[in-house]
Amino acid sequence: MVIPPPAQSPRIINFLKPYILKMHFTNKFVSAQVIHSPTATIASSASSQEKALRPSMESAQDVAAAAKIGKIPGERLLLKGIAAVEVHLKREQKYQGKVKAVIDSVREASVKLL
Repeated sequence: MVIPPPAQSPRIINFLKPYILKMHFTNKFVSAQVIHSPTATIASSASSQEKALRPSMESAQDVAAAAKIGKIPGERLLLKGIAAVEVHLKREQKYQGKVKAVIDSVREASVKLL
């Protein structure tokens, strides 16, 4: 006899945020990745260092590059069927400039941000 797990209320499900968007910026490159925190695996990632993306970008470190880098993981997440992501900002990261460009472009790719 198999006992099914108890149904979780919607209130509890709202607080479970298994996918986390993390961003990393250097003076030369921009990268973003979505991590599945329970298994510690990368669900999707993009970087301005990828050879396929380099010809389409004028610069690899400006706000326009950050917007392109944010759109790619959003599209890849939708292909995998992941519709919601939590944003993780480091202490020194503020919602402006490159950080805002990445987050807004993920949102424009119709991924819900928690």
